[in-house]
Amino acid sequence: MSHPLSKRRLKMWIRILRATRAAEGELREFLRVKHDTTLPRFDVMAALYRRREGLTMTELSRMLLVSNGNATAVVDRLETDGLVRRTPSSTDRRTTFVSLTIEGLHLFEELATQHEGEVDRIFSSLSAEEVDMISDILKRVGGPK
Repeated sequence: MSHPLSKRRLKMWIRILRATRAAEGELREFLRVKHDTTLPRFDVMAALYRRREGLTMTELSRMLLVSNGNATAVVDRLETDGLVRRTPSSTDRRTTFVSLTIEGLHLFEELATQHEGEVDRIFSSLSAEEVDMISDILKRVGGPK
């Protein structure tokens, strides 16, 4: 026999997934229509922005929770567009670091500002107290700190 809260927790999980997918869908569309880019490109640039010294492809794929192949495909396109550069490691010839170029840095800063505004719009129906309450609850169940 299931726990009395089991069905309610399952419904809550489904609501969280729906809300996440709806917000992600809006962000994907926003980036595609307004900036002619994709969410994976934005995510790669965000990771590289946080680690200005660069990341190996393995570090990047781990940070993004994607395969090396998926990360490589996105990095290849960003490199073609002049937004990232690959630099061989001076200590290990098998390792290459990826980092944003100056153009990539400037573009990401512009995109990040617009992205933040779009996230703010998506969740504008929530009060400051509701945002804090949801954040606190998600932290308790293992969400980002």
